[in-house]
Amino acid sequence: MIDDITPLVITFNEAPNIGRTLEHLRWARRVIVLDSGSTDATAEIVARFPMAEFATHPFESFAAQCNFGLTLVDTPWCLSLDADYVVGEALVEEMRRLADMPGVDGYRTAFRYCIHGRPLRGSLYPPRTVLHRVRGARYENRGHGHGVVVQGEVRSLRGAIDHDDRKPLSAWFAAQQRYARAEAAHILVAPSGTLSRADRIRRNAVVAPLLVFFYVLFAKGCILDGRAGWLYALQRVLAEILLAIELTDRRLAASSQRE
Repeated sequence: MIDDITPLVITFNEAPNIGRTLEHLRWARRVIVLDSGSTDATAEIVARFPMAEFATHPFESFAAQCNFGLTLVDTPWCLSLDADYVVGEALVEEMRRLADMPGVDGYRTAFRYCIHGRPLRGSLYPPRTVLHRVRGARYENRGHGHGVVVQGEVRSLRGAIDHDDRKPLSAWFAAQQRYARAEAAHILVAPSGTLSRADRIRRNAVVAPLLVFFYVLFAKGCILDGRAGWLYALQRVLAEILLAIELTDRRLAASSQRE
């Protein structure tokens, strides 16, 4: 089945990551890199890989970008990746052994979160459906993220993908501000029954930053990962603080408008 898989990689100013990601996709006959106007060396790096095809499309949302990308895929299956995802050899071998089974339309993988290339024992990054049949697939936005909806069964793969973002810390800060705005807008309007348990906790802007610190360090075991684990815990706490600020500000603004 692996010859029927086309990796689709979404990029914007991913020069620190895209070369490493493409290096681990050399098994693919064709890789689509869908860019939204990078101003760094992303295009030049992609050009070094003969199997990679560079395409551009204006960015509206992650879901819209992925849905457009699916129109460029000419194989039955798509491996949907962010530019900081590294597909290891174990997962590639697992995909080589897959058979195209009727009724199975997707496969999800777990992720190993990396800090400067060092994999952590655990993280808050959830499993995601990354390999799916193109026919009938549709991406939708979910808070600051996105996910694919398929018609049939979704199974789990044993292999994991490394999430290994090497962009500078300034880029992380800018991204977290965008994510906080998108997450706050989603959490405040979504019915409670549709929110995950984590998002229901995050609605309470007071407790979430405190809980995540201890959860990451002790429940996920990052306290054993040294400085990398400590940095990840601090990052997650700051991300939750930014979300708490955004939630509180929006609630106060809405309250003042009613008065």
